[in-house]
Amino acid sequence: MSTDSARLDPERIHRWLSQDAYWALGRSREKQDLAIANSLNFGAYDRVGGRQLAYARVVTDRATFAWLCDVYVDPAARGRGLGTALAEAVRDHLAPYGVRRIMLATADAHGVYAKVGFEPLAEPGKWMALGAQ
Repeated sequence: MSTDSARLDPERIHRWLSQDAYWALGRSREKQDLAIANSLNFGAYDRVGGRQLAYARVVTDRATFAWLCDVYVDPAARGRGLGTALAEAVRDHLAPYGVRRIMLATADAHGVYAKVGFEPLAEPGKWMALGAQ
């Protein structure tokens, strides 16, 4: 697990997200590269060979708020706990900053994030969004 952006494989990340992730289908490479450049990135890598196996991105001010997004595990590496490990790494990395809230949205991986302490919003009616939903 690493937050070193120099280790990321942007081409692989773009392929994963733009071709297989329901929330990012069709995302352009330029848009993905910009997202990577302006975020805190986490990569999980194979111990042998160093090939990237998973990715997560965090948008944060490193003070009060963080948004965990673009969590993706290569299909060949699923079932090994990498999604949970990424969520734990994000939680643990942000803890020293005193970030009050880490948010995320998922359609199908609630159990993965619950293992790390994420819970449904107590008052979802307070939250609003601007843009595509």
